[in-house]
Amino acid sequence: MQRGWLLRDGQVLAAADLADTFYDRTRGLVARRDFDGAMFLPRTRSIHSFGVPFALDVAYLNRDNRVIALVRLARRRVSMPRLGAVHALEARAGSFDRWGLREGDCVEFRPTP
Repeated sequence: MQRGWLLRDGQVLAAADLADTFYDRTRGLVARRDFDGAMFLPRTRSIHSFGVPFALDVAYLNRDNRVIALVRLARRRVSMPRLGAVHALEARAGSFDRWGLREGDCVEFRPTP
């Protein structure tokens, strides 16, 4: 899993992990007790929260990494795929409110050197 930053308009919102393999995307935040960042999941249109010990904020992104939908996913749930979504972003519930993330925002994952 690659480490980096989640940015919006060049501003750092949070530390982030890039789930760049099938295994990393499937695992997501499962069994992470404490997570105060974001996970960028390329090629992901649906999220599950089985095994995640907290509720999730989920952002669905289009091909240009523009937020097309935001949802709060309770524990032990599966989200419906979103039309037009190509990627997903997940974080602990309440994170998107703290970061001011909204539909229409364009985000970027920038790896750390």
